[in-house]
Amino acid sequence: MRSRGFTLVEVMVALAIVAIALPALLMSLYQQIDDTAYLRDKTLAYMVAENKLAEIRLVIGSTRNLSAGKDSGLASMADRDWYWWVETKATEVEKFFRVDITVSLDEEQQEQPLYTLSAFMSGDLETDAEGDLPDERDG
Repeated sequence: MRSRGFTLVEVMVALAIVAIALPALLMSLYQQIDDTAYLRDKTLAYMVAENKLAEIRLVIGSTRNLSAGKDSGLASMADRDWYWWVETKATEVEKFFRVDITVSLDEEQQEQPLYTLSAFMSGDLETDAEGDLPDERDG
């Protein structure tokens, strides 16, 4: 009478397969976690850019003008600091301008931001002599 069960060779082959498959599965899981964190950061950067655009729209609505140039600052959202840069440019169409807002987690990452938002707005566009907006951090 032969006993039923696995031989030592069968057990060793099964363990080898598990030993090969488990690291690949863990790497896939870690990649998904990294992707989720990136998407969370990108979504929050989008929200920071939308907030800044809403602020610009409020300024345009109340003053009926906006100066062409650049501005930058720091915003806080989700217990983190976000760096933003705004560049306002006149277009070929009179009283129509483009606003580019870039957002990043690090001040040095302006060239590779997490999110960039571009909007076109109409209104009286004033270009100051230096082409810069007043910096909000200066007061």
